[in-house]
Amino acid sequence: MARAHRNILLLVGPGVLVAATGVGAGDLAGAAVAGSKLGLAVLWAVVVGALVKFVLNEQLARWQLATGSTILEGAVAKLGPIVWLVFGAYLVFWSPFVAVALMKACGAVLHAMAPAIPTNMGAIGCSLAGLALVWFGGFALFQRVMAACIAVMFAVVVVSAVAAAPAPLALASGLVPRPPASADALGWTIALIGGVGGTLTIICYGYWMREVGRAGPAELRTCRLDLAVGYTMTAIFGLGMVVLAAGLARDGALGGGGSALVVAIADRVGERTHASMRWAFLVGALGAVFSSVLGVWQAVPYVFADWWAMRGAPNTRRERAEVSTRSRTYRGYLVALAIGPIALLYLKFETAQKLYGVIGAAFIPLLAIALVPLMNRRAWIGSALSNRWASNIALGIALLVCVVAAVQAIAGQFG
Repeated sequence: MARAHRNILLLVGPGVLVAATGVGAGDLAGAAVAGSKLGLAVLWAVVVGALVKFVLNEQLARWQLATGSTILEGAVAKLGPIVWLVFGAYLVFWSPFVAVALMKACGAVLHAMAPAIPTNMGAIGCSLAGLALVWFGGFALFQRVMAACIAVMFAVVVVSAVAAAPAPLALASGLVPRPPASADALGWTIALIGGVGGTLTIICYGYWMREVGRAGPAELRTCRLDLAVGYTMTAIFGLGMVVLAAGLARDGALGGGGSALVVAIADRVGERTHASMRWAFLVGALGAVFSSVLGVWQAVPYVFADWWAMRGAPNTRRERAEVSTRSRTYRGYLVALAIGPIALLYLKFETAQKLYGVIGAAFIPLLAIALVPLMNRRAWIGSALSNRWASNIALGIALLVCVVAAVQAIAGQFG
C-alpha cells in the first residue's frame, strides 16, 4: 500500500503542487466574490480559466521535455538577454507583494479561528513555519504536506458546496458560456477567468518536473495526465467556491471582500449547518492559503536561483547541480521571501491583494507571447514536440483571454 501511495505521488505530484500553489488567497476570494455577485451564471468562467492555464502549462512542460531546459532558460537563450533583465526586475518586484498577501491571508484565517491570535502574528507564524518546512524538510516532506493541504481544502469546499444544495438545472445552465448581462458582470467574469490557477507560479511546474526526474519526450503523456489532474482539482475547487458563495448569497448579502468575505462564508456555513462546519471551512481555507505560502516559498527561490545562474552567460547550458535547493542563492532568496515582507504587514489585506493582483496579471500574457516563437521554431524545439495547428489555436485563444483579463484586472484596480 505504501509503495502504491508513493507511485501515485510520483505520477500526479507536480500537478497537485501546481493546484495547491495556484489555489490561494486570490482564487479563494475571487471565486467567492464572483459567486456572491453573479451567482451560478459564472461557473463556465472557472472552467475556461483552468483550461487556459492547462494549455500554457502543457506547452511549458513540452518545451522542457524537448530541450532539457526550463522555460526561463529557453526564453533568455533564444529571445535575448533583455528577457533576463526584465524577468529579474519583475520577479524581485513581484515577490514581496505576493508574499505579504499570502501571509496576511493566513493571518486573517487564523485570527478567525482563534481571535486571541492577532492577524499579523498569525501571518508571521505561518511564514516562519513555511520557511522551516522548506529549509529542513526537503522535497519529499514538502510534497506530502502540500498533498495533505489540498486534500483538506478540496474535501471541505466540495462538502460545503454540496451542503448549499444548488439546483441541478441551475448548475448545468451555469456551465454554458453566455455573455455577461452588464459591464460590471463582464469585469467580474474576466477577472475570474484570469485569476484561476495562479500567475507566475505556473512556471514552477518545470522545477518540480526535475525534482521527480521527468525528462525526455517519453514523459509527455505523464505530464499531460498530471496537469489534467491538477487543473481539474483547481476547477472543482473554484466551482465549489462559486456554488457556495452563490447559495449563501441567496439567503442574504455577504458583506466584505477578500479575507473578510471568506470569513463571512465560514460564519454562514456554520449558521446553516453546524458550528463544527464553520471550523471545518476555516481549516480548509487555511489549507488553501498555507499551501500557497509553502508552494511559493519552495519554488520561487528555485526560479530566482535559475535566473541568477544565467547571469553573464545566458546561452550556456548549465548542469542541473548548479540550480539546487541547497545553494546559497536558493536559501538566501527563501529567507528574504519569508522574512523581508514582514515589514509590509502594515498594509491592509485589500491593498496587498490589489498590488499582488495588478503585478501578477501582467505575467501570464508575457508568458503566452514568449511561447509563440519558442514552441514554433523547430530549430529550437525540434519537430517532434513543436506546436501543430491545434496547439497554436489553443495558445492563441489563451493569449487573447490572458491579455483581456490582464487589461481588465489592471483597469479595474485603478479605474
